[in-house]
Amino acid sequence: MATSTLRPPARVHPRDAATLILWRRRADGTVEILTGLRNAGLRFMPNRLVFPGGRVDFADRAAPAATELRATPRAFLERRAPPRLARALAIAAARELEEETGLHLGGRLPTLDALDYLCRAVTPATNPIRFNARFLIAPADAAQGAINGSGELEQLEFRDLELLQSLPVAPITGKVLGEFHAWLDMSQDEKDNRDLVWFAGRDNRRTEKKQESPGE
Repeated sequence: MATSTLRPPARVHPRDAATLILWRRRADGTVEILTGLRNAGLRFMPNRLVFPGGRVDFADRAAPAATELRATPRAFLERRAPPRLARALAIAAARELEEETGLHLGGRLPTLDALDYLCRAVTPATNPIRFNARFLIAPADAAQGAINGSGELEQLEFRDLELLQSLPVAPITGKVLGEFHAWLDMSQDEKDNRDLVWFAGRDNRRTEKKQESPGE
């Protein structure tokens, strides 16, 4: 009798994606971050609190902007992406913010100079849906408009950074919150000269080397 050999599932290449951490500091010093609950019907991370974000669209590579990325965030993004993709990631972060929350980064055209770079994360190789997600940062006063969700993210609101870890955040979101907390405590010089961090899988924290070429 012939025997069959089970083949391992084909490896899924991660899609480039961008996520935006929109934050503000209240008068009492409390830091709050805009998050929303992913719809229960979504295939990827349902019922989890996340930041606005999503994959890069083809149109993002040529979309106009009111202002461009500052030198340091651009250099950080280009550490692991060619220049055109690096800019498209920034455009995608602004576009996803608008689509999922109703807020505009700047006005009709996005102000990319409001963005900072935090870190990136690559979904585990065993997942059927994978992303190479870059996490960008912008102050809440850089956004205009009123919060009006599209349905993909529900219960959109600014939540206390210190309390978010006890809420139903995705595991990688919890890791990124830790990186953001550390970023807040850095001086500008420390932010500009820090080692860049990326997460391989769910919790494998690694540092990126400057000589690394774009890719995973």
